[in-house]
Amino acid sequence: MKAIIASVIALVPALMLVQPAAAKEQVSPAASKKVAAAKKTPEKKPAAKKTPAKKTAAVAAGAGAAAATVAVASSNLSPEALVLADRVHTGRIGCELGQHVNVTKDGSNPGYFFVDGKGFKFHMAPVATSTGVVRLEDKGAGAVWLQIANKSMLMNQKQGQRLADECMSAEQIQVAEAIKHNPPPSLLESPAAGK
Repeated sequence: MKAIIASVIALVPALMLVQPAAAKEQVSPAASKKVAAAKKTPEKKPAAKKTPAKKTAAVAAGAGAAAATVAVASSNLSPEALVLADRVHTGRIGCELGQHVNVTKDGSNPGYFFVDGKGFKFHMAPVATSTGVVRLEDKGAGAVWLQIANKSMLMNQKQGQRLADECMSAEQIQVAEAIKHNPPPSLLESPAAGK
């Protein structure tokens, strides 16, 4: 019996996510006005006290829904993306203009990362590129984290702006210093020009 109740409780959050989208499609304009009027004059309900058992059940339900989401999210990554995830620099990464970006692994979703800073937070997954650049994307938000050897950048493609630029982890700072002391040859110079 407990297993059945736990299963039902675990499914309720998922159904709540689906239900509002379906309800929006089926609501008539007259019903929308009634709902808006009801929202303006809320009914006063007596406050119900939550018992520890109810709180535990609510936490368990959230955990069950999160576990279902984790299973779906993890299965979306290819083996190449999981290998690419190992190359992502994590931690607090300093950027230009005194900004910083926090890149942390999502412990419950292998290969996924949380990228956050002042005014933004994204849940990102690695995407393979032909150039070898490390690329993380939050497709829903339109955010992209690009990481090359000596710097990283966070962009919001939907807004068409850079959220953070010239971000450098400790490893990237070392590469940038090495490039300053021993610059690579220019792409415009041909090998024959030096002979």
